[in-house]
Amino acid sequence: MEDLVIRDADVVDGTGADSYRADVVIDGGRIVSIVKEAAAAGCQRPKAVRELDAEGLVLSPGFIDMHAHSDLALLRDPDHSAKAAQGVTLEVLGQDGLSYAPVDDRTLDGVRRAVAGWNGPGGDVDFDWRSVGEYLDRLDRGFEGRGIAVNAAYLVPQGTVRALVVGWEDRPAAPRELDRMRRLVAEGLEQGAVGLSSGLTYPPGMYAENAELTELCRVVARYGGYYCPHHRSYGAGALEAYAETMELTAKADCALHLAHATMNFGVNEGRAPQLLALLDEALDSGADISLDTYPYTPGCTTLAALLPSWASEGGPAQTLRRLADDVTAERIRHDLEVTGADGCHGVPVDWETIEISGVTDPALGDFVGRTVRASATRRGEAPWTTARRLLIEDGLGPTILQHVGHEENVRAIMRHRVHTGGSDGVLTGAKPHPRAYGTFPRYLGHYTRELGILTLEECVARLTGRPAARLRLPDRGLVREGYRADLVLFDPGTVAAGSTYASPRTLPTGIPHVLIDGRFVIEDGRRTDVLAGRAVRRSPV
Repeated sequence: MEDLVIRDADVVDGTGADSYRADVVIDGGRIVSIVKEAAAAGCQRPKAVRELDAEGLVLSPGFIDMHAHSDLALLRDPDHSAKAAQGVTLEVLGQDGLSYAPVDDRTLDGVRRAVAGWNGPGGDVDFDWRSVGEYLDRLDRGFEGRGIAVNAAYLVPQGTVRALVVGWEDRPAAPRELDRMRRLVAEGLEQGAVGLSSGLTYPPGMYAENAELTELCRVVARYGGYYCPHHRSYGAGALEAYAETMELTAKADCALHLAHATMNFGVNEGRAPQLLALLDEALDSGADISLDTYPYTPGCTTLAALLPSWASEGGPAQTLRRLADDVTAERIRHDLEVTGADGCHGVPVDWETIEISGVTDPALGDFVGRTVRASATRRGEAPWTTARRLLIEDGLGPTILQHVGHEENVRAIMRHRVHTGGSDGVLTGAKPHPRAYGTFPRYLGHYTRELGILTLEECVARLTGRPAARLRLPDRGLVREGYRADLVLFDPGTVAAGSTYASPRTLPTGIPHVLIDGRFVIEDGRRTDVLAGRAVRRSPV
């Protein structure tokens, strides 16, 4: 007999087509048969070792988080309910141009310090890998050789590659350096990465000229991967930054995925239609472009990310030295508050919009949950004095919520035909962004059921089938015979995000069952001890 039959489910299959009622049979980790309208047909119904009554529940493919920052969380937390409880069965790591492979002994420490705000210092993780392939192997092993909580794909991080070859200097790559970066990107893709990411407001990736990025994208194109840039601006130069990446990927004939495609800050209020017109023009000319968004208005990054690029040249240690020097720190303040630093997207910083969400030093915990301006007022000092103190004392570790988004832009972009979902979820800090725990149920509950921005079938397709197509996964993302049984059962009438800004780690409601490879990782609303996740490697062209 087969392992499991899910009876009388309302199947939303990930294609965008109308739902249908069916019995779905699972065996050996795959969907082996789908019997539509089984109860009404009067035929003999499929049997299995176990039967699950899904009356009143929607059965959909597992959700794919197209923008995740769980690079270390998956290795340190076997539970990982932050994602598993949302119905996420696959996360895409290596985002924003900075992650932990490829590295060598010389560069690993700088990379770890640069992204401590996203992933923590990493002192509890054994960095026993150096190449992309070794990192994916480490994900496969997971905990005691049993795997990880959910599946994971990986993007080669361009900033990490540049740190390894060029260092943290703001200069063009020499020809031999560019050749080596090409080889490293090719090796990462050969070892299983699905594409290339950039963080073009983060050092050292931000120091790459477009010609350099175009050459790396040509490598990505040869392997059938995609380029996923955090753009040079989401503020004053946002439209120009989007156009820039569309132009360079067109030159490279490379697929493009626009990371957390937002239009933020006051200068972009109501301007999402201009971005979408730019996108439609490129699509209509034959470009291969997709995008992801999170269904919230605030952004989330590190406090150090706001600094001007010149202040970050040379790496984290040099940044801290500049902050400690009064004269140089005053130059940084002027760029931030008057000129509009490139790290803050060309917009003068408004400290009232910058909320500290996490610190690495518990002694600084009193700053968490308050804006920089509020903490400065309590201390009787200027906001920059407070921000500078935090950066120095926490070793560039603070994370922030940046309250600079616009709801009408969020809604307009999520309606677009190439939209997919991504949490951009940072899991560290005392008060992380609620999107880390709530993105997918918020799409289903708030924006689909309550507001009707999307139909249920459209919403599920954006969270499953469409991202699977971007990742070129031949057997995931749809409820279809022969496909892997990465599945979610949720109640369309009650599914909702539990996370809030006050309680960001509250788990969602209305998602009783989640399966990966046909095994329950969430059962009756509770996390099991199953570790069915593995590294998902790029499919050959």
